[in-house]
Amino acid sequence: MSNLTHNIPEKTIERLSEYRRTLLSCHKQGVTHIFSHVLAGMHGITAVQVRRDLMLIGFSSDTKKGYDVKVLIEFINGILDSESVMNVAVIGMGHLGQAITKYFNGKGLKLRIVCAFDVDPAKVDSTIDDIPCYHMERFEEVVSAMDISIAVISSPTRVAPTLVVPIINAGIKGVLNFTSAPLNFPQGIVAENYDITTILEKVAYFVKESDENNDK
Repeated sequence: MSNLTHNIPEKTIERLSEYRRTLLSCHKQGVTHIFSHVLAGMHGITAVQVRRDLMLIGFSSDTKKGYDVKVLIEFINGILDSESVMNVAVIGMGHLGQAITKYFNGKGLKLRIVCAFDVDPAKVDSTIDDIPCYHMERFEEVVSAMDISIAVISSPTRVAPTLVVPIINAGIKGVLNFTSAPLNFPQGIVAENYDITTILEKVAYFVKESDENNDK
């Protein structure tokens, strides 16, 4: 991957991922070209923002027919994806963990959930959605054996803080935390805290504000 990616803002990376999903959907529908304002409209942003994002990654082949969908998908692939598939582990195979596994696997991404971890005897040493589930006691051993780079935390919130040390010791490089307990990791581990409750409450707040403004 080019060193260019080190200079790309986090929000741009997020939008590139969103653009790619939209472009893949368009490609499946037989769309060969798309204008920046059309792509922008599908994401609720401006065409200027789309063009700025694409120029930032070095893509500027906007023709009279718009962007070539297939070429743009391949270009974004080169920015976002690693050269080889990255292995992912899910910690906590409750309803959320199983939903995450079902969603990601089979998407054709360069990310593959290869195993899960839990402490529930009903789940440990079983296979859930074709994914083997191990006891957390074996975390470091399995992470090393299966060359796992990323951990997705979907455990109960009270358990989440106890996972920090095992994750560091196992050499995990990236963490996606779905619990409501924000977790801090040392430099060198990329961590994203994604609290669904907070995000839903934010959406509800703006819905409330919108309703109140419409009633005035």
